[in-house]
Amino acid sequence: MLGAIAGDMIGVPWEALGEKRYDFPLFTEFSRFSDDTAMTLAVAHALLEKRDYAQALREFGRRYPAIGYGAHFERWIYDDSMGPYNSYGNGGAMRAGPIGFAARSAEEALAEAARCAAPTHSHPEGIKGAQAVSLAVFLARSGASKPEIRREIATRLGYDLGRTVEAIRPAYTFDVAAERSVPEALICFLDAGDFEGAVRNAVSLGGDADTMACIAGSIAEAHWGEVPEPIAAEVRKRLPEELLAILERFYARFGR
Repeated sequence: MLGAIAGDMIGVPWEALGEKRYDFPLFTEFSRFSDDTAMTLAVAHALLEKRDYAQALREFGRRYPAIGYGAHFERWIYDDSMGPYNSYGNGGAMRAGPIGFAARSAEEALAEAARCAAPTHSHPEGIKGAQAVSLAVFLARSGASKPEIRREIATRLGYDLGRTVEAIRPAYTFDVAAERSVPEALICFLDAGDFEGAVRNAVSLGGDADTMACIAGSIAEAHWGEVPEPIAAEVRKRLPEELLAILERFYARFGR
């Protein structure tokens, strides 16, 4: 949860700039939360209150407008009659982290991720991206090793996770398609030695930096058990009290 938000905030200043540096400053004056954080916490809220995912996503989208939503998703937020629009983007994946923390089994993680993605990202690739993130978080917080996580995701969902960040980085470009960003975000975690390294890997690919760092950060927190305190402190002071309260309630219910 906090890991996803940290990745989002750290990635925002670098989104779509094509920046390939690994040693970029973690926080700048432009570091803020975006749609990735708002939707992640909307899902957390839905899990806490046993609410319909679509209702919670629309509610939070209207409460926190103009923070980076895609055009189709923004239209969906304000049009209650609009159904799924078959998106194959990574928006379903970036909000799926809380499901992995709350799930009681791998099967539940996969099923709930599909339900959470379906109101908007109903394309099979959009759903698969959400399932990959949810399952990776569930496995990581359940104590699975990186090789086990790599094997389970590859076997169940067919992602090629045998590449490395160093091999991907030179030719990688901005891409919001789940099939071309979610596997890369997973590899950013798998190739990292600590939480900060996972987020730096994601931003350094020069793609959809905030969303990919949000995904990598979510899994990294589940794997290492916490977000380093200097990073956590920076994140907390940039987050509204209402969103902080949801975060703390989620931790109290589902653990860290």
